[in-house]
Amino acid sequence: MTTQGGHDEDRAEWLSRLLLWLCEIPSPTGEESALCGAVAERLQGARLAEPPRRHGDSLVVPVTRSSGGPKIVLAGHLDVVRTAHDGPPRIEGDRLYGPGASDMKSGLALMLDVALNAPVDLDRLDLTLVFYAREEGPFQDNELGLVLQREPDLASVDLAVCLEPSDNRLSLGASGSLHAAVTFRGRTAHSARPWQGENAIHKAGGLLTALSALAPREVVVDGLLYRSVTSATLAQGGRGRNVIPDEFSLNLNHRFPPGTSIEEAQRDVEALVGGRGDIAWMDLSPSALPHASHPLVVRLRDAGVTAVEPKQAWTDVARFAALGVPAVNFGPGVNEQAHQRNEWTSLAHLVEGRHILRRWLSGLALRG
Repeated sequence: MTTQGGHDEDRAEWLSRLLLWLCEIPSPTGEESALCGAVAERLQGARLAEPPRRHGDSLVVPVTRSSGGPKIVLAGHLDVVRTAHDGPPRIEGDRLYGPGASDMKSGLALMLDVALNAPVDLDRLDLTLVFYAREEGPFQDNELGLVLQREPDLASVDLAVCLEPSDNRLSLGASGSLHAAVTFRGRTAHSARPWQGENAIHKAGGLLTALSALAPREVVVDGLLYRSVTSATLAQGGRGRNVIPDEFSLNLNHRFPPGTSIEEAQRDVEALVGGRGDIAWMDLSPSALPHASHPLVVRLRDAGVTAVEPKQAWTDVARFAALGVPAVNFGPGVNEQAHQRNEWTSLAHLVEGRHILRRWLSGLALRG
């Protein structure tokens, strides 16, 4: 193994060991400090334009600075969800097992590789890496918001790439997401005499029936198909097995397509609820347009991505979009492995992702 990755075989081993190192440092949401510090320490030997800047448990890393080249951000979250694993992080054939191996420490490995092995021609770019904390938790706790607030120059970049797991596909846009707690109210009574009360659970029946009959609404944006969907994901209520419940609550998760505002999405949920219950809003996360025809996105597409697809989920491209910054998802992680027990990712995908990313960045540096 070479320290910085040389020939193809050495580079593949370098990347796999780098990813294994990342997975060996626990970083569940809210506990990213150790990994943030380890990444900062590892970057001490890198040839950077400016020293990394730390905000909470997040890092902003200026890799190169240019007077005329495109301004690019590569962004990735340090945290992982808490999942069960039957052994320590390890490599078995083409698979690397470990917490966050796919989502998204494989993307972090490519970001670190760029910083530690930046070719000279990248000096013609303005390239910044953003390693941030708490992406997997509530929207308001996500430290990318703090980073964007403290680093106003990030609002003027030409393109941001979030290295979320996408199987090396170019995954465009982001569906918005909101949660609505819908509470139904009744009156308690003994279950032997239900007519003396008002059953709050039964009052939810109309909404549940409407939800079960609700078909996805399809919307095409930039030639890509997105679906608006609403699901009941949590239910809580009742005081006892022999008590007519006076309160029952459903959590509705509404996913809405690019081009739909949060206010429009809220009106859609209100129409669905139809006054049957009281609504409390939570985790209002905006959507993001796909930018399929943006010149820098087209160049990334032409650098060898395996496919182009709509992102039927929310990612932090929406945070950049809220600032007017075009952003896309592209990463080497195996998408279907995100948040899974014994999560793994493909080392072949990791190496191919590096080739695509380097081909794109070098092409931008040459052509400006």
